[in-house]
Amino acid sequence: MSEIITIANQKGGVGKTTTTVNLGASLAKKGKKVLIIDADPQTNATTSLGFNRNDYEYNIYHVLIGIKKISDVILKSKIKNLDMVPANIGLVGVEKEFYNSRKKNRELLLKKGLEPVKDKYDYILIDSPPALGPITINALGAADSVIIPIQCEFFALEGLAQLLNTINLLKKSINPKLTIKGFLPTMYSGQNNLSKQVLEDLSHHFKDKLFMDKKNDFIIVPRNIKVAESPSFGQPVTEYAKKSKGAIAYTDLAKSILKG
Repeated sequence: MSEIITIANQKGGVGKTTTTVNLGASLAKKGKKVLIIDADPQTNATTSLGFNRNDYEYNIYHVLIGIKKISDVILKSKIKNLDMVPANIGLVGVEKEFYNSRKKNRELLLKKGLEPVKDKYDYILIDSPPALGPITINALGAADSVIIPIQCEFFALEGLAQLLNTINLLKKSINPKLTIKGFLPTMYSGQNNLSKQVLEDLSHHFKDKLFMDKKNDFIIVPRNIKVAESPSFGQPVTEYAKKSKGAIAYTDLAKSILKG
């Protein structure tokens, strides 16, 4: 049985794509078959794995509107066990289709699209856009669980209540099995009092939903130059700088998820 995990937060710049790509690469390195779905029109997950628009003609948009099967748009990454469904800026057109459509279950288009391949993978990770619009609703509608990256910076928890409310509404309507897998503090700086305060707030309110490493410490993704550099080389940081603190954090995250 595969597990479908959406990485979501309506705030931009919190580390959703970084988490999707590096968690996917780390799970693949552990021998798990992983599929990453780039459901963000910015296509950052696609480029972070070294793909560009000349490498593919069709993408997740064509799956959502029913033109292509998902098996038609899967790309093999350079990392063993790791596949990718790319995105394109045209994905923004889904919103118009969504609001103009009278189709039933339009919130479950992605779930329906994933059905033919979900049992071929151990994990399917969905990178969602920085908004609580139709694409994110579809990403959450297709998921078994959600990981919420939260940057350890000012306004970190702003909007979190809205996201949690959306998740609860979806549980009551289209996806009763949806659970919060965990909150992931990102961009943490041990020299920054604000980072420490955000982590303290998270541990106070969501202690049982923070990931733990083998030492029973909270898994946090530090502010790390290697994490920032790696997408420009088309590689996860776990490949680009395997011994960096960022790579270690995402490896620990994968181990925590595999442990259950």
